[in-house]
Amino acid sequence: MFCVNIWLQVKKENDVPKVKEYLREIARMSINEEACLRLDVYHSQADKTRFLLVEHWNSHEGWQGHRKEIPFTEIYQPKVLPLVDREPHICDLLE
Repeated sequence: MFCVNIWLQVKKENDVPKVKEYLREIARMSINEEACLRLDVYHSQADKTRFLLVEHWNSHEGWQGHRKEIPFTEIYQPKVLPLVDREPHICDLLE
């Protein structure tokens, strides 16, 4: 399994609703990808401009393949990334 957690900080507070909807759509679409085991989106209660993506993929290659799919190429990359600062963390799941 390949896990990545990504903190997103929306640059302008008025873009939060738009980013929230984009992330919901990305999660709905990505979970249908064969390589996606789980993709959760969290919205901070303490700071409404912060989101956390928790992603579990079947492999590093599966995660890389996701970067060629519509949720990444048509929503995340062109619509979300310009509106946020991004802090990715590749992680090991402790079992």
